[in-house]
Amino acid sequence: MSTWAVIYRELTKLYERYACNEFLENLPLLQKYAGYREDDLPQLEDVSKFLKCTSGFIIRPVAGYISARDFLSGLAFRVFFCTQYIRHPSDPFYTPEPDCVHELMGHMPLLADPSFARFSQELGLASLGASDEEVKRLAAVYFFTIEFGLCRQNGELRAYGAGLLSSIGELKHALSDVSVKKPFVPEEVVKAECLVTTFQNAYFVTSSFEEAKDKMRHFTQGIRRPFAVNYNPYTECVEVIDNLAKVTEVLNEVKAGMSVVDDALCQV
Repeated sequence: MSTWAVIYRELTKLYERYACNEFLENLPLLQKYAGYREDDLPQLEDVSKFLKCTSGFIIRPVAGYISARDFLSGLAFRVFFCTQYIRHPSDPFYTPEPDCVHELMGHMPLLADPSFARFSQELGLASLGASDEEVKRLAAVYFFTIEFGLCRQNGELRAYGAGLLSSIGELKHALSDVSVKKPFVPEEVVKAECLVTTFQNAYFVTSSFEEAKDKMRHFTQGIRRPFAVNYNPYTECVEVIDNLAKVTEVLNEVKAGMSVVDDALCQV
């Protein structure tokens, strides 16, 4: 518990200066409703119930590292695979592998944001049916955005990557003048080396959080697959769209959603 306490205490001192707005908005909610505090490690079940209410995601515990394809496919079903072990107390401020500190402090505040959660699910859906090479490219772009991404907000550079927001040392390094920062271009990002035992050689920056999501969506549209898919929130299943009848069904859902938008616009 002392490992969690020292990390939690030191990280929360840095967030106001370094974390993106969406992260800062949701961390207090986790503190209020999901047991986030310095003197006790949050229970995954409590966090999972909170996420289910805020963004539709749930947590599924795993014993350790899983393949990129398996991890991304989980996101497609609004499932986040979460490790259960914690880093060694001899080096509490950095871990080469994702541990529960990384998951709880890095990922959960943004997964509680509906827009970010939907974006994460879209990346997962894009991986279904993709070739191994395409999944590798998608995983690389995920790595340099969801894990180590930087964006500008209100004229300041902010972190939204979970790998940064759960590492005191790398968070400070990434946002310092020492680190190398490059514009976020997915086609260039896939060529970068993903480092897991040291700080990254470079970090990729977007002019806004929304730009990061827009560029990623454009990138995923170029992934070739033998079929299209759609997530059904009522059955919590992914449906293959492979005939005209299913296309029409999805189109009708879109039209129903647009009617809600039209009605709302008339009221404002």
